[in-house]
Amino acid sequence: MPTFEITPQIMREIIMDHYSNPRHKGVPSGEGYRKIHTDSVNCIDDFDVYVKEDGGKISDARWEGVACTISSASTDILCDRVIGMDADEAHRLVGEFLAMIEEKPYDSEILDEALAFKNTGKQAARIHCATMGWTALDELIGGTKSNG
Repeated sequence: MPTFEITPQIMREIIMDHYSNPRHKGVPSGEGYRKIHTDSVNCIDDFDVYVKEDGGKISDARWEGVACTISSASTDILCDRVIGMDADEAHRLVGEFLAMIEEKPYDSEILDEALAFKNTGKQAARIHCATMGWTALDELIGGTKSNG
């Protein structure tokens, strides 16, 4: 569990912070990035996810495009979390996030700020928004794309 209590107010603050001040938004410069496109027919979400790996670890993760508050914040937090992970660790992270969204047992310690989305499973219209960056990244690094 994170070192803070994840109250509804803190969840909102985390989401709004990553939406208003994304740390990983922008087309990357340099070479060695792979990208995948994802979009939604039900929301404005239409963006690319980029990953760069060096020495078996994700050295950078970025996203660029148009996205609603939930997709923007969720994907930005994802990028924060996967930097420094190898593919297996990133796949595990994605799996734990999806389990949380599906209201199944999950490891809260690995999720950190992604816990801000723990109530998203109760909002059916927001599930795809919260998970699309995660499933796109999982596919990009060799996982299988889910219908999230």
